[in-house]
Amino acid sequence: MFQALTQIALPISLILIMTGVGMGLKIADFRRVVAQPKAFLIGAICQMAILPLIAVAIIELTGLTGPLAIGLFILALCPGGTTSNLYTLLARGDVGLSVSLTAVIGFITPFTIPILGAWAIANYATAEQAIVFPVLKTWITLIVVTVIPVIIGMLLRAKWESLALRLEPWVSKFSIAVLALVIVVICVNLGEKLIDFALLAGPAALLLNLVTMSLGYVAGSLLLHHEDQARTISLEVGLQNGTLALMITTGILQNAEMSVAPSVYSLLMFITATLFTVWVRTVSYTHLRAHETKANL
Repeated sequence: MFQALTQIALPISLILIMTGVGMGLKIADFRRVVAQPKAFLIGAICQMAILPLIAVAIIELTGLTGPLAIGLFILALCPGGTTSNLYTLLARGDVGLSVSLTAVIGFITPFTIPILGAWAIANYATAEQAIVFPVLKTWITLIVVTVIPVIIGMLLRAKWESLALRLEPWVSKFSIAVLALVIVVICVNLGEKLIDFALLAGPAALLLNLVTMSLGYVAGSLLLHHEDQARTISLEVGLQNGTLALMITTGILQNAEMSVAPSVYSLLMFITATLFTVWVRTVSYTHLRAHETKANL
């Protein structure tokens, strides 16, 4: 079952998920990058550069090695998709900015993941671990399962917009269900090793999530001075595409140990993102009530 899920079901599921991402995009989302370059650049730098650097620092700090370190770093290379867009909407962030980051960065990562993933294996794998990162195969696979489906989704929206808009909300639910199934199967496949690996990777995964979300929020607040954009960047750098990371670690690299950190992170990020959303909405409501009270006086 593990082989069938990782080699067949997971790539097919990711293709469907990324098609749904494309259904939520339109050309205006790319134009918004030009209209709001500062917000986009800050979000993109946080996602593409600062997030992997923080992952490297946390790997060193926590002493992760081998497949666990490689898995955490690969996760840091996989930006969030529809999940970050959904949480941005719930947190009353800048949905346009979130969608723009999803659209543009989604076309860049198929080129960066193979190169940086190969670096991670060369840097973190021990001499006893014969792990080879197939750069060309990974690049082709990512183009097939991410870029092409997004383009197809955008074409579907351009042709049948009402149908695409009705189907797009179900993508998040489907992606969560697929992610949950993959994590369960990985846990079963690891057996008795699971607890030991989870204890090793758990603190690093939680630290990566908390640090990146905090940094994203602070960077957005200080550099943009827009609360909604600060919330958006926080969620964009904190919510990673666990499904994509698991497809790379279990499907392409076929290493269950590498999938531990992405699995743990994927579980934790929903908890922290939910708490963050509740917190910012509570703060917004408190400020609104205080403003209304002051106005009435």
